Amino acid sequence: MAIELKVPSAGESVTEARIARWMKGHGQAVKVDEPLFELETDKASLEIAAPNAGVLSISVPAGQMVKIGQVVGSIDPNGIPTVAPAAIPTIAPVAAPKDEGRPDVILSPAARAMVAESGVDPKAIAATGPGGRVTKEDVLNHSAPKPAPAPVKADGPRETRQPMTMIRRRIAERLLESQNTTATLSTFNEVDMTAAMDLRTKYNEKFEKKHGVKLGFMSIFARAAVEALKAFPLVNARIDGGDVVMQHFYDLGMAVSTEKGLMVPVVRNVDRLGFAEIEKEIAAVAKKARDGKITPADMMGGTFTITNGGIFGSMLSTPILNPPQSAILGLHSIQKRAVVVNDAIVIRPMMYLALSYDHRLIDGREAVQFLVRIKECVENPERMLLDI
Repeated sequence: MAIELKVPSAGESVTEARIARWMKGHGQAVKVDEPLFELETDKASLEIAAPNAGVLSISVPAGQMVKIGQVVGSIDPNGIPTVAPAAIPTIAPVAAPKDEGRPDVILSPAARAMVAESGVDPKAIAATGPGGRVTKEDVLNHSAPKPAPAPVKADGPRETRQPMTMIRRRIAERLLESQNTTATLSTFNEVDMTAAMDLRTKYNEKFEKKHGVKLGFMSIFARAAVEALKAFPLVNARIDGGDVVMQHFYDLGMAVSTEKGLMVPVVRNVDRLGFAEIEKEIAAVAKKARDGKITPADMMGGTFTITNGGIFGSMLSTPILNPPQSAILGLHSIQKRAVVVNDAIVIRPMMYLALSYDHRLIDGREAVQFLVRIKECVENPERMLLDI
């Protein structure tokens, strides 16, 4: 008896999805746990695996919208796979008189006469006859004048149209929702990355050898964000109707750019993690997002978000809030600039920081002091290690 393939639940708020693609064809044999199709929701893309071995039957084609629980196909454990078309057997060369002067070329009688009359080299003629024989038509086609190549069209189509993916559609909705439902304001500062870069240069080799992961800047900024959130707890809070919900945990969203759009997987309880654990967690969730294996649960419940536009060369930007969070930290590219240190002009690697926040909950004073706290932690990373 065939086993039905139903669209699985993909989160509490997800009611419909789209079959992005089938990875196996109709009538094809599949194995247990082998990926069958990719399901795209407004939050993530999921690979649905075969619950049992058998022959796949597809009832809903790729590109169609489906409801949670809807049957999209089945697997018959006793089914017989569709037989592929048999290969066309190779026709053995038919014995025929060979050209006396060219024993490696097989010519039909008519073709031999035409070659003798025209003096064409038979080796230069493309053979289409059985067994590689040169036919009369082959000689005529070889001797006929070649048509001029069609002119290459200089310009492609002026525009093309394609449906927006569910993830991109949801991103657009959330960005618009953020702009329409929050009183977003941004404040800026700059941080001298000298100490952080020296720390990474000095210890990265030993750090990677011991922990199996490189020491990056994201773990430093994540720990700095936790220190700042502890000092200014309103930045870690959220508005729920007429209430302010104070959140006493630190689950940080890490914005990740993927082929399907920006995703924000969450690293849980960052305040309890060391630098190595943070780097491993960031690498793990980023890989899941880029591999299309992220789930809605991986992106729920964050209290604060960090986004790094600097990896794309961004000099300065104003990140958009990720509701219901009240603030987001934007990192940017590191550039050497002339700055004044102790009344002397020196060259330092500098980065601009941007904090966007919901002004309904957070005042400018807290926002500025929060960003200053992050600056102090990053410029003096030993303070985070010594908890001072």
